[in-house]
This record gives sequence, C-alpha cells and structure tokens, in this order.
Amino acid sequence: MLKHPPRLMPPLVTMKIVLHAKYFQHSAIAVSIRTLYKDYRTMAPQNFSNYESMKQDFTLEIPEYFNFAKDVLDQWTKIEKAGKRPSHPAFWWIDGHGEEVRWSFEELGSLSRKFANILTEACALQRGDRVITILPRIPEWWLANMACLRTGTVLITGTTQLTQRDILYRLQSSKAKCIITNDVLAPAVDAIAPKCEHLHSKLIVSRNPREGWRNLKEMMKHVSDKHTCVKTKHNEPMAIYFTSGTSGSPKMTEHTHGSFGIGLSVNGRFWLDLTPSDVMWNTSDTGWAKSAWSSVFSPWIQGACVFAHYLPRFEPTSIVQVLVCGNFKGMKIKPGSMGKPSPAFDVKILDVNGNVLPPGQEGDIGIQVLPQRPLGLFTRYVDNPSKTASTLRGNFYITGDRAYMDEDGYFWFVARSDDVILSSGYRIGPFEVESALIEHPAVVESAVVSSPDAIRGEVVKAFIVLNADYKSCDQEQLKKEIQEHVKKMTAPYKYPRKVEFIQELPKTVSGKIKRNELRKKEWGGT
Repeated sequence: MLKHPPRLMPPLVTMKIVLHAKYFQHSAIAVSIRTLYKDYRTMAPQNFSNYESMKQDFTLEIPEYFNFAKDVLDQWTKIEKAGKRPSHPAFWWIDGHGEEVRWSFEELGSLSRKFANILTEACALQRGDRVITILPRIPEWWLANMACLRTGTVLITGTTQLTQRDILYRLQSSKAKCIITNDVLAPAVDAIAPKCEHLHSKLIVSRNPREGWRNLKEMMKHVSDKHTCVKTKHNEPMAIYFTSGTSGSPKMTEHTHGSFGIGLSVNGRFWLDLTPSDVMWNTSDTGWAKSAWSSVFSPWIQGACVFAHYLPRFEPTSIVQVLVCGNFKGMKIKPGSMGKPSPAFDVKILDVNGNVLPPGQEGDIGIQVLPQRPLGLFTRYVDNPSKTASTLRGNFYITGDRAYMDEDGYFWFVARSDDVILSSGYRIGPFEVESALIEHPAVVESAVVSSPDAIRGEVVKAFIVLNADYKSCDQEQLKKEIQEHVKKMTAPYKYPRKVEFIQELPKTVSGKIKRNELRKKEWGGT
C-alpha cells in the first residue's frame, strides 16, 4: 500500500541513454544496461543511509485489506497521470528480433483489467479458483499475474521446461480449473487434460487458433477494460509455488496477498534500492518465485520500470555484463558471505533445541515466526500439515540451511542440512568441497554426498562430470590428482575419499542437483 510512496528522483543521464536506444538488440542490450549500472557499486543508497539504521527503523504497516493491483499499481497510475513520475515505461519488453513493448502503468492497468474480465467471464473463474500459467518471458505472463490479483484467483506459475508428466502432476495436485500456455506446451496439456477432472478452461497465447482452446490474443481485442478489483484481505491466498522436488515430489507452498505485495517492499526499497527512475532487469525463469519477487512486486512497489528480454535460452553475452548486487548498498562486502539479514526478518543460527548460537558456531538458519509470522515467508505447505509442522523449532521456521554468523553479523553458508556429511566425527558441508573441485580444469560440475564406510561411518564421495578434454586420461590417475587438488584447496579431512565419473548429474526441472538420488545410490536405497 503506497501510504508513504518513495521520493521521486530526476532521471539519471545513463537512464536517458538506455531509454532512448530504441533499436538495441542482442549484445547491444548488455552494453546499454551496463551503461546504466556501470557505477552501481560506488553509488550511495537512495532509500536509506546505512544498514544499521535501516534495520533499526524498519516497520511494515499491515492493513486488513490489501490487493497489489488496486493498492499499488493503480496508485502508480494516479501518480503517473499527475505527472509526478518520470515518463519512462512501467514495463519494457523486447524479443531480440526487433519487436518491442512499452507500457505505462495506465496501459498495464487497462490491459490487466481486460485479462481479468476474460478470467471471470469467458473462463467463469471465481475468487479462490486456481490458475496455472506456463509461459516464457512474454508480456502476457505479466498480465496474467495482474489479472489473477484483480480477480482474487490463485496464480500457480510453471517453467516452460516442464514435461507432460510434470504438468499432469501440478494440475492434479492443485486442482486448477484453468491453464494458460502457448503453442509449444498446448499439445502436452491436451494429452493429459482428460485426467484432470477440475480443469475446465484452457487459454492459449498464440497467433493461431487451436481447437478446444480460447485464444487470448483475439479475446483481448474485443473485451472491455472496465473491471472492479476484488477486495482481498492481506492474509488471503494469492499464489502457490511448487518446490523443486530435490527430496521427493514437489510440494505446494502458499503465499498471501500481503506476503509479496507488502512483504517484498523491503526488497524493492532496501535490497534493490529502487526508485521510479530505475530500470530493473531480472533474468529469472517465469516459473520460479524469484520472477514474482524481482520482475513484478519489488520493482513496481517502488514505481520502477520492469525490463524483460524474451531470451528463450540463456545467453551469457546478453547477461554477464550487467553488475548484480547481493548485499545492501553501503555495506562492507565480504566475498563468500551471504551478507546480513533483511530488516524484515529476525534471523538466527540455532542448535537442535532451538537455542540461539553465538558467533562462529555452525547451526541451522532460523527465521522467527512466533508470535507473528513475517510477511514474505510462505504461509504453509498446501494440503501437507505434517510437512509444515516439521519446519518449526520453537518460535523459529527452519530454512533447511546450515550456516554460521561471524563477529560482525555476517552469515556464511555451509550446506543444506540434509546434505551435511558426518565422517569420523567431522561435519563436512558439500558446498566447500564442490567449490574446490570446480577449480580443477578437469571438472565441469560435481555433486558431493555421503557414502557408507566401515571405519568412519560415512565418507565424502564426489560424482564428477568431466571436461571432454580429460575423458581420455587415465581415470585412476586423474582421480588421485583431483583428490590431491582438494586437499590443497581446503582442509585435508574434507577431500573426497571416493570419486566416480559420470556423464551427467540428476537434476530437477529447475536445474537443482538431486543429491538425494545420489545418496540413495550409495546407501542402497535407504
């Protein structure tokens, strides 16, 4: 809720360069965006003075009723129409082949209201119904987000890398009544739709008609933009995200209207330090919650411009030249550290009993959720109360990450809790071993897990994908060379006593390594 909107600032000179470069595509996009952010590391924070004062003064006003579309986007439309916001777009998209879209907040509002009418009228969706959206980085993905907010329907996003089996699982688990996708995935949906009893509406984003589907582009040409946004409570379900499924089937995590719409104000204002004069480019896949954080809520809370590049495939030349920030501005940067906690959360390092550990001692990362659960943290695992309960330890939510805090309050990641290896009494996190392994020229990628050992209980085992140039080398000699390399790079007791070369690592659809599969392989399926 824009009760205290951020101060308006004059556009930067570099911003003008970016906004007027109409025809940049491919590598030119990186050059222009880099121009915008070339001095980012040295700029002083725009929305706060320093981390300590920000942490101390931070508060969130939580109204009973809140809807991001009405209370934020529509408010920026009013500010924009009053001439109190820089004239650059609210949304700016290119496809890399000359096509470009620029929408003001007013245009974004009009189009999302049209989309909302399609959901409620043509699709007959009601408040609380679930909508699965599987689209690449195209403008309709952003409209779908806003339309679901306006109608009170619950959005479930999915990556375009999902297989037919993945889509079936998500449709059946969520009981979604509507799916929105494109030409590429429509055949997969048609193949499994008869098995999804709750699915009754299919919307396709396409220039061509498809039997059994409503064509969104055609419908948008004729539908009215007159729509009244529903009045949602801040704790009403807004979105569901499926976990990556690194340990079992993906689970549904629920977020409320206040969770992102209010809770992410800390990201937009403090972490990203955005103003209405800024352009925000987040390269995350549209299937992940990260896209909601940094491609929707965080920038638009601040009235910034969201930039999107279609990028169907990862293109390093278009991305790596943008400077990316992980810590709050004004903070001392400690390479390798996670930084300091967000002011929105009370984060501690805990022992197994929920006691707060002193600096230097490794433990579990916990976020205080009692007596009041902070906004921005998901509310529950949908239809899985036992899993929800298992994440609590006293007054804290346990993230599943192991870390320690140093004397200056900086957090240092060790490993996921279920990935820690206990060998001869030593606790070994796979992250440090994998970091050492990747420094060897023969290693393309690796995964480190525990393996049973009669003497030590368990030992470190490394599964390694080799660089093509090393596949013809003497395998046993190469294993010894890699082991010696790790001994030199980190504490000797952490080196992998077992090494296995494999063609590829098992991964989830989001690219996360399935270490649980590798562990089961080692421990005989236990």
